[in-house]
Amino acid sequence: MYQLSTVRYEKSGHVARITLDRPEVLNAMNLRMHAELADVWDDFDADDDLWVAVLSGAGDRSFSVGQDLKELAAREQSGTAAPSSFGSRGKPGWPRLTERFDMVKPVVAQVRGYALGGGFELALACDIVVASEDASFALPEARLGLMAGAGGVFRLTRQVPWKAAMGHLLTGRRMTAGRAYELGLVNEVVPSAGLDACVEGWVADIVSCAPLSVRAIKEAAVKASTLPLDQAFTARYPAEERRMHSKDAVEGPVAFAEKRAPRWQGR
Repeated sequence: MYQLSTVRYEKSGHVARITLDRPEVLNAMNLRMHAELADVWDDFDADDDLWVAVLSGAGDRSFSVGQDLKELAAREQSGTAAPSSFGSRGKPGWPRLTERFDMVKPVVAQVRGYALGGGFELALACDIVVASEDASFALPEARLGLMAGAGGVFRLTRQVPWKAAMGHLLTGRRMTAGRAYELGLVNEVVPSAGLDACVEGWVADIVSCAPLSVRAIKEAAVKASTLPLDQAFTARYPAEERRMHSKDAVEGPVAFAEKRAPRWQGR
């Protein structure tokens, strides 16, 4: 366990568990948290023994309510907050998870309670989202004179039908966990008491797969999502090149033929 001032970071086997740890302010993200998260994501990405990350919020009330608006207001009043729009370049924690477009390891969001603003944007940037029945999601920036600049305005319009996305973006209305599931933003919704077990099931399934295959699949899916189909087939995918020439690419079929569990190396 690595206890930073605003983030808990634990490594257990092939799993990284990253917890936003400011429950007293519903896990609002201040500049220190962004800086600490950058170090955590760097470590997760570089550690070949870590195959998947679980991102959650401390306490039982909130995943994250997004940017610490009290900190922002204080900076605005002191004149130390520069105008900002899209992305985090030049700010603490860059590149944040929402801009780590080359991260090929999977990230699972475990959402309990509020996922608002930047908290919702974090969930949108994850590969799998599991939510408790009491979870709620929103991008309230329009109500605050702000912009969902950490990818919310871009990802929501790509992940759900246009009218549904615009309805939430232009009003800041919240959506329930059930509605998020209907729209395809959430993989599974479970009672709060069963959230941990459900997430562990997803994690176990990911860890049972070949890690290099998982990374190659994520890389190809993300990169090809903006390419015409013919170009998707001919694009270069470094993670796939690594998988293709790995021992794991041989181990899978051999293990199947020998009727045994594969022994993945992930290198």
